[in-house]
Amino acid sequence: MQTRILAPDDQGLAEAARWLAQGALVAMPTETVYGLAGDARDARAVAAIYAAKGRPSFNPLIVHVPDLTTAERYAVFDAPALALAAAFWPGALTMVLPLRPGSGIAGLVTAGLDTVAIRVPAHPAAQALLRCFDGPLAAPSANPSGRISPTTAGHVADPETGLGGRIAAVLDAGPCAVGVESTILGWQDGAPVLLRPGGIAAERLEAVLDRPLASHHADPDAPTAPGQLISHYAPRASLRLQADSARPGELLIGFGPIKGDMTLSDSGDLAEAAARLFDLLHRADDQGRPIAVAPVPETGLGAAINDRLRRAAAPR
Repeated sequence: MQTRILAPDDQGLAEAARWLAQGALVAMPTETVYGLAGDARDARAVAAIYAAKGRPSFNPLIVHVPDLTTAERYAVFDAPALALAAAFWPGALTMVLPLRPGSGIAGLVTAGLDTVAIRVPAHPAAQALLRCFDGPLAAPSANPSGRISPTTAGHVADPETGLGGRIAAVLDAGPCAVGVESTILGWQDGAPVLLRPGGIAAERLEAVLDRPLASHHADPDAPTAPGQLISHYAPRASLRLQADSARPGELLIGFGPIKGDMTLSDSGDLAEAAARLFDLLHRADDQGRPIAVAPVPETGLGAAINDRLRRAAAPR
């Protein structure tokens, strides 16, 4: 299969929507990373997502929709969820909510759970595709399972490290602005729980909810949301964290005062670091050398950056 590269114009969007309507897969840009989209109501299309990525079928997917009104067709919202939707949608927040009975979402999307992970992306190309297709799209990150997430169309289309030749098309709208996946929030026993740190800092969610988020310890063999596997986002090379200098043969990714062969942010800006994280890991991995990464603070977006780095460095 040849993977087509489509422009995010009327012609490209129409072609992407046609592929999706036929049950094929199209990678689409979001403000976080590129997602591998398929019709969330079509079990065969969803199965094709798992197959293309080599993703375990017990790992649920995120459903993308254009607005809250559409989201309420597939998930049940209570008052706190509505408050978060009003504050952060469209945007980099995914909520895990009760699946609405009769929603039509394929069981593979939810991995058989009675909840659904749902998001309204802010990227204009994602919004345009959702409205052109006129249906919910299941869309995990558009990369082989466990590998570095894609923040450019080139990352997706690479036949060796990406999905080139495995999917119908990539809608190319340039690099992603946020650069790490969405924050995932769920509820356990009525308490809000941070299931995955991401593009919206936990402190901002707590401010809207006016309460702290409960801690969550995921079972990697039975994840309740995407991004909970121990080894994830991994380069082919080994990855060493908390490095203040490079060891012989290593490539150092710096941050702030620690200068490396390349840097997440010279100024220590966490938003810049998040936006550059996966692209730099791709570039570093292409060098064929072990990778070391300078310390990044755990505050704000640093929590999401460090979560990705720890999973990328975990034993495989």
